[in-house]
Amino acid sequence: MDEHDWLAEQFEAERPHLQAVAYRMLGSLSEAEDAVQESWLRLSRSDTSGVLNLGGWLTTVVARICLDMLRERNSRREESLETSLSEPIANHKRGGDPEQEMLLADSVGLALLVVLDTLAQCNLIGTATFARSL
Repeated sequence: MDEHDWLAEQFEAERPHLQAVAYRMLGSLSEAEDAVQESWLRLSRSDTSGVLNLGGWLTTVVARICLDMLRERNSRREESLETSLSEPIANHKRGGDPEQEMLLADSVGLALLVVLDTLAQCNLIGTATFARSL
């Protein structure tokens, strides 16, 4: 297996988490997918030989891409359609009891989005990184 294939495999293992972070920051599944795809492009062009924690590196890259997208949105004076939360994101990485995960996600999901909406953009990276550690 060459390095490109290994990176692709590692990236695919991290993809659900990266999409979740991007979705939480951007509030749109399509924009989240764009951010994750951009992170793959940056990963494939980067020298990752010195990266000790690829998941953390990718999370940081996705967060920075999302911040750039939010700044661009603000400069164009776009309003996100965050009131329409009809784009749930599935994360099957953790395993466990699916019913319990669904109940937990339902009870916390909307509240978390309300909290994230009130945070300044610079605070979102810390929140997304903290969520990764849970």
